[in-house]
Amino acid sequence: MDSVTQEKLLILMREGRSRAESTDWFRVALGLVYLASLMTKETIDFKTVDREFNRFIYHTLGKGHAITSVLQFMSGEKVMPTVESERFLDAFRRHCPGVPLVSVPFLLELNLGVAKNISGLEPEGKLAGWIARKKKEQGEEQGEEQGEEHEAPTVEAHSGPHAEGI
Repeated sequence: MDSVTQEKLLILMREGRSRAESTDWFRVALGLVYLASLMTKETIDFKTVDREFNRFIYHTLGKGHAITSVLQFMSGEKVMPTVESERFLDAFRRHCPGVPLVSVPFLLELNLGVAKNISGLEPEGKLAGWIARKKKEQGEEQGEEQGEEHEAPTVEAHSGPHAEGI
């Protein structure tokens, strides 16, 4: 993770109105940047990538926080106030243009899929419902743009946006 991306995430974090909101915004934005960075055809050295993210997280949030805890936070209901916040979405769009807002449901779904593989539990609850609604809305918007109805777009791993130039 480069210093420009780190600075943009810190600026986004400062737009939160409280310490709790700022921390949640940082976690979600960083998690989305992390997940988007995995959408590449290149071979990923997870040990190196995770070390870079963990170092930044530790310096920003302190002891006890890591990329795994960020991703875990993003797979539960506590993420809902952030992903439903127009202020967060606006800040994320402005500070992290390398991760298009349209990719947020896909990235959260990807994260839930990993959580499912680890836990063996089907994703359900508010976040799973939110993802399904957003994907349906995106499919309807795409159908309107093309003058016809389509299924929600699907994105395969390694074919999505890349986090270059965030």
